[in-house]
Amino acid sequence: MNRLQDLLDIELPIVQSPMAGVQSSALAVAVCNAGGLGSLPCAMLSHDAMQTELMAIRAQTTRPFNVNFFCHAQPTPTREREMVWHAALAPYYDEFGMNVDAAPAGPGRAAFNHDAADVLEPFKPAVVSFHFGLPADDLLARVRGWGSKIFSSATTVEEARWLEARGVDAVIAQGLEAGGHRGMFLTDDVTTQIGTFALLPQIVAAVRVPVIAAGGIADAGGVAAALSLGAAAVQAGTTYLLCPEVATTPIHRTALKSDAARHTALTNLFTGRPARGIVNRIMRELGPLSAAAPPFPLATSAIAPLRARAESLGSGEFSPLWSGQNATGCREVPAAQITRDLAAAL
Repeated sequence: MNRLQDLLDIELPIVQSPMAGVQSSALAVAVCNAGGLGSLPCAMLSHDAMQTELMAIRAQTTRPFNVNFFCHAQPTPTREREMVWHAALAPYYDEFGMNVDAAPAGPGRAAFNHDAADVLEPFKPAVVSFHFGLPADDLLARVRGWGSKIFSSATTVEEARWLEARGVDAVIAQGLEAGGHRGMFLTDDVTTQIGTFALLPQIVAAVRVPVIAAGGIADAGGVAAALSLGAAAVQAGTTYLLCPEVATTPIHRTALKSDAARHTALTNLFTGRPARGIVNRIMRELGPLSAAAPPFPLATSAIAPLRARAESLGSGEFSPLWSGQNATGCREVPAAQITRDLAAAL
């Protein structure tokens, strides 16, 4: 077995990417029971919902699992930024007969904090992973104190070294191909972002902890290639999005099965942070990366009513259709089969 399998006592070097907003405990349980490391995303869960999902995992598997959190700094909203964002969205609100000034305000995503740790501590998951760096030292000490391993995403060699210096147990090397939010945290310059198979060997050479490859890996050949370049495991997300255990919307599923899935881009329109999704109308018309969008996660609130109205009419043109650059592995089969198929060449 490789180093990650030894570290976690899992059968397969497959980590299921935590995908906030489209999955619950069902996907994590299925992947765990198939021999991989299932993951529960908690960034969009209330504390009550998190406890319910953790109890569901414990009731259905004895295998190790991962619980994932964001650890961004919460920005301070300003009226000026809000007005710029509302002005950019106003034509679309008008088109739907809606009032942009009535758009709600709210944080949209919660960062890991002591209240979340209070809920998590009784479950003592095998892994607690983070996106956008790491939380404060006192929070990390709590997580380590109950025995959980700590993983976090790096999109550059500098980020990987920063994480290793702070004691993570494994680094997730997130290539540019990956769907959803970029894990970048030392810079907001997207030109620093490179592809998985360019990034992976550089990070493997730069750190001594296990490295997990993420981004654009959709089949057994991709897994074997990543392991041959020194990865201790592979993290896959997009390939699970059509599984019955995932709450991907019908609109999102249709997009993933269409030719549109071949055209993705990094966009900050839906949350305020670069994230990869299938290109749709609002990304084309406002530009996928817009200076008008307020910082993460403040962009979410004003665009949510547009998404809801469009989806009620059967349209995904205002929806975050998260997807990596390689959706060819997406199949409408159980997640356990996807997990085993990813490891078939090993």
